[in-house]
Amino acid sequence: MSEELELDITPTDGAANYSEDDIRTLDWKEHIRRRPGMYIGKLGDGTNSDDGIYVLLKEVLDNAIDEYMMGFGRQIDVTIADGIVSVRDFGRGVPLGKVVDVASKMNTGGKYDSKAFKKSVGLNGVGIKAVNALSTYFEIVSTRDGEQKRAEFSKGELHEESPLTPTDEPNGTMVRFTPDAGIFRDYVFRDEFIEPLLKNYTFLNTGLTIVYNGRKFHSRNGLLDLLRENMTKEPLYPIIHLKGADIEVALTHANQYGEEYYSFVNGQHTTQGGTHLSAFKEAVSRTLKDFFGRNFEYSDIRNGIIAAVAVKVEEPVFESQTKTKLGSRDMGPDGPTVAKFVGDFIKKELDNYLHRNLEVADVILKKVQESERDRKAMAGITKKAREKAKQVNLHNKKLLDCRVHLNDTKGDDELKLASSIFITEGDSAAGSITKIRNVATQAVFSLRGKPLNTYGVTQKVLYENDEFNLLQAALNIEEGIDGLRYNNVIIATDADVDGMHIRLLMITFFLQFFPDLIKKGHVYVLQTPLFRVRNKKTSKRSSKAKAQNDDTVYCYTDDERIAAINRFGANAEITRFKGLGEISPEEFRNFIGPDMRVDRVTLRKEDAVAELLEFYMGKNTMERQTFIIDNLVVEDDQDIAI
Repeated sequence: MSEELELDITPTDGAANYSEDDIRTLDWKEHIRRRPGMYIGKLGDGTNSDDGIYVLLKEVLDNAIDEYMMGFGRQIDVTIADGIVSVRDFGRGVPLGKVVDVASKMNTGGKYDSKAFKKSVGLNGVGIKAVNALSTYFEIVSTRDGEQKRAEFSKGELHEESPLTPTDEPNGTMVRFTPDAGIFRDYVFRDEFIEPLLKNYTFLNTGLTIVYNGRKFHSRNGLLDLLRENMTKEPLYPIIHLKGADIEVALTHANQYGEEYYSFVNGQHTTQGGTHLSAFKEAVSRTLKDFFGRNFEYSDIRNGIIAAVAVKVEEPVFESQTKTKLGSRDMGPDGPTVAKFVGDFIKKELDNYLHRNLEVADVILKKVQESERDRKAMAGITKKAREKAKQVNLHNKKLLDCRVHLNDTKGDDELKLASSIFITEGDSAAGSITKIRNVATQAVFSLRGKPLNTYGVTQKVLYENDEFNLLQAALNIEEGIDGLRYNNVIIATDADVDGMHIRLLMITFFLQFFPDLIKKGHVYVLQTPLFRVRNKKTSKRSSKAKAQNDDTVYCYTDDERIAAINRFGANAEITRFKGLGEISPEEFRNFIGPDMRVDRVTLRKEDAVAELLEFYMGKNTMERQTFIIDNLVVEDDQDIAI
């Protein structure tokens, strides 16, 4: 038996009056300012490497790099101070009669003709216009053969255009801009993200010098230097470094789990890979398999690999304006496919290298055989673990999923970059987050008690542990991070001893088995306030009003607490949050929303992670006990009620 439902579809007054007057055409700058995500990905405040302010910097740098790639100018000067960015190259300079146009007319540039910029990054004539539209101050100065032209803009509007003036300055282009603080709220440029960006440019352009706030970055050995800079474990054999026309690769293996890649196209760091990286992985696997004459699994060949590949493609096609994934099938209009070009190069050069360096080939063979033995020993265990993960029904018990995921083939890029999973400590903390999360982009995975200390354990133990087996399945990283479902993996624990311990155990898990997850900037720790300080005069208002008014301050440090107490004086009312579960859902809305505070977990070569993990997570109990006793600090109880 069925029932018929009558739907009320009477149009609203606004819909009824829909007419020609409702149709609008936005000019270029208004469209960029209304839809910045279409042009630069997510916005952010500079706390993440993919935040918009770094995309703005990169769009300007790409133009300078293109000049170097064409053989003009061997140095680029970059200055960032007080939120103001200046980039000066010493290339040919923008043609003086087109200085205003290249900064303010969409689809205007010098890179459509491949004769002038054969293998460029910025091909769409959009990038620098986006920087202009999203900046409260934008200045461009071009110098060519003793003459100079200057133009000044604000939010894309031309404010001043100078006539041609004589100058003794060398040729080149200078761009200076200040990102709009109304769009990039409370933004701060951070060296921890800028320096790797600049170093990558020098690795990919051997001979180029970039001077950043007085510090020089330069590379002589290209991708070989890049791997040396980024590897956190010693290579099992000397890094193999191969170069050819329009391609450069470097690779080695280390005693670590998974695969670690750095891929580039025309100097652009394609953090999400693309056709060139897929071709490289396939070619390396096939070449090694053929060289050894064994029927090895590709996953065994690549386990523990650390590699970098850079190609130069004519008129590259990327899958988004931010150019993080190459979509080009061909190397150029008249060239071979990317797969054939990369495959032929690897097949010839890597095979020749192995025949000339049989001792290296022997080390690789032993590594592959070891991976094969481990995989076969794990076969039955992983099958049972995966079956169990399905039976547990993740979506109802351990994981409350979101709608948008990083590995979605379709959808909004900005939403995919915002996709996050909170790994919470118990059901109470999960409950608060669950009630007010953004169901489109925020998922929640609830831990049950303290997880296993994974330092020194094998993958077998990992799969036999319910918590980590289910977490791997939720993240979709059992076969590596290529299938990662969330761009941001956020550890959310209480700010007490137990919470800190759980945080450390989770970071140990990622460091041991998925270090690339950390290296690629996906792992974060959620900051939550330790105190709430409010004015007692407003304490009779509703809790919702208290969470929103200016007389309530959430304090993340003791210094912030003291400042808030001084602000309210005798009227200060202080609450100490001992756990996430104590924070009401309505209050929690402030802490996982647009202003969410997170600390990115980083992994660098100089961190000496192996030694740190052995000391803090290993079995050297007496040494650790002595360390704790020697460094013990007893503080006064901060549970204060006034």
